[in-house]
Amino acid sequence: MTVLKTSVIVLDCAEPEPLARFYAELLGATAGPAPDDGELFLVTGGAGVLLGIRRDPQHTPPSWPLPEGSQQVHLRILVAEDSLDEAEREAVALGARPVAAEEDGTRPDNRTTLRRYADPAGHAFVLASVRSAGS
Repeated sequence: MTVLKTSVIVLDCAEPEPLARFYAELLGATAGPAPDDGELFLVTGGAGVLLGIRRDPQHTPPSWPLPEGSQQVHLRILVAEDSLDEAEREAVALGARPVAAEEDGTRPDNRTTLRRYADPAGHAFVLASVRSAGS
């Protein structure tokens, strides 16, 4: 018998509640403290827990996009092809900082399908367009 499993990425930061609210707004979800861990906030959507944000008072944000820095981990948020500009406006209004691909020493961004950002705590994420099933 296989045990049912799921996984969730947990981001560390000094102040988890505001970062959890940022991602909840961005993903159209809700955020709240985990019932069994006062240091963890969960971002939850219709499909269940989408992301965890954990308090780490000693956390040092990633240095990405500096060439010597690492992204450590990044989120790829999928967006309908025709909604990429609107999703970008939403992310920036919520506090995301656009990051140019040239800053991280990799290939140039194809802004028609991919946009790079740092969240308010410095974690990397991208908005990536996907074709809808009807396209």
